[in-house]
Amino acid sequence: MRDEIRNTIATKAWARWTVLAIVSFTMMAGYVVAKEMSPLQFMLEKATQDGGVGWTSGEFGIFAGSRGFFNVFLLMLFVGGIILDKMGVRFTGILSCVLMLGGAAAVYGVITYTSPDPMWNVPLLGTIKRQVALAALGFAFFGIGYEMCGITVSKVVVRWFSGKEMALAMGLQVSMARLGTALALNFSLPIALNWGLPRPLLIGLFCVGVGLIAYIYYCTMDRRLDAETQKLASQQNVETQNLASQDDEKFHFSDMKITIKNPGFWLITLLCMFYYSALYPFLDFATKLMISKYGVEAELAGAIPSILPYTSIVLTPLFGAWFDNKGRGATMMVIGSVLLTITLFVFAMPLNSSWIAVTLMCVLGIAFSLLPAALWPAVPKIVPMKQLGTSYSIIYYIQNIGLMLIPVLIGKVLERNTIGEQVDYTQSLLIFGVIGVGAIATSSLLLWLDRKRHYGLESPNIA
Repeated sequence: MRDEIRNTIATKAWARWTVLAIVSFTMMAGYVVAKEMSPLQFMLEKATQDGGVGWTSGEFGIFAGSRGFFNVFLLMLFVGGIILDKMGVRFTGILSCVLMLGGAAAVYGVITYTSPDPMWNVPLLGTIKRQVALAALGFAFFGIGYEMCGITVSKVVVRWFSGKEMALAMGLQVSMARLGTALALNFSLPIALNWGLPRPLLIGLFCVGVGLIAYIYYCTMDRRLDAETQKLASQQNVETQNLASQDDEKFHFSDMKITIKNPGFWLITLLCMFYYSALYPFLDFATKLMISKYGVEAELAGAIPSILPYTSIVLTPLFGAWFDNKGRGATMMVIGSVLLTITLFVFAMPLNSSWIAVTLMCVLGIAFSLLPAALWPAVPKIVPMKQLGTSYSIIYYIQNIGLMLIPVLIGKVLERNTIGEQVDYTQSLLIFGVIGVGAIATSSLLLWLDRKRHYGLESPNIA
């Protein structure tokens, strides 16, 4: 197959790295919006006269978890995966960007132009402020596009980098996403303190709009790739589906049973859920954790959690390049899970020095880099290209169950452990640590299964 596409644009280094830069920027914009509210928990829970809106920790947890509501309960990730495999990366990518833009605009509008009252009785969530319910609804719509964009960008990278520097490319894409997270954690609270609560939300909305424009430009390059592969197929009298295009092989629902019966696929899926359910919700509450437990000033509180994505920006591509050239992907996942879990348990200990927090965030940053650098490039080794979109959607769906439930749970736990201005984070941090234990067990099983099934997770990506 690689010989047949030797003369297409996908084989030109400048083209595939340009594609990576474009789609990575679009994904980065989504990550800015996904995490821009996390540092604002401190302000959201202040009284209205103090510049806040009077949310509780439980209500903030509901908002943070709402990003996965539609993806989980309405199965929108499955729908997105099927759309991706049926309609291709161009249609699905633009659709996801439009959904992100609409959802981000809704959150901005609700926070800016509505008051917290009155209280609404929401099924499954109980009695919460109207503003919380409406903001969560907008964030849930954003979540549809955000997760759909994630699976689309993953398939774009596989499409353009298969047989080349795929793990490095995925590592760089993850780094760009982490840059979005870091920018949100670092600057949302200072911007809100100086210019008002809606201002960082408006900046996030602008970023997603630029991301949509960037993805539309990528579509012109993708059309060229399709045209060249079709022309080459005609010249060599081979079927187009045998080439490296988004329709490498036609998708059929019946083929999914091969993936569903694959234990390696399910271990990857469970590992993804455990890992991200421990890490991302932790980040949602980390800024206030720095203020309440470690005594960090509010203006600087987001800077310590941002160490984690900044570390990942540097290390994820390096670990990805290692996987490309040396292999050991399953081993990397085990090590990353162990570092994650140990760090979360140490956070739960009664050690209140800000320097300890900085050190732990640096170690957590290594885990934040090591496991994703191996996990995402491992999926195409287990799943055929024609099922990749739907397979990614299943992985993201299971992941979203954790990302939806854990913030709500942690918010309720923190609410019960709050007395006045004092918050006891011990119980919530122990919950994160226990989830990390699940990641260790799953990654260890995956390493064992790879040795029996020979998925190639320990082998280099570059042939």
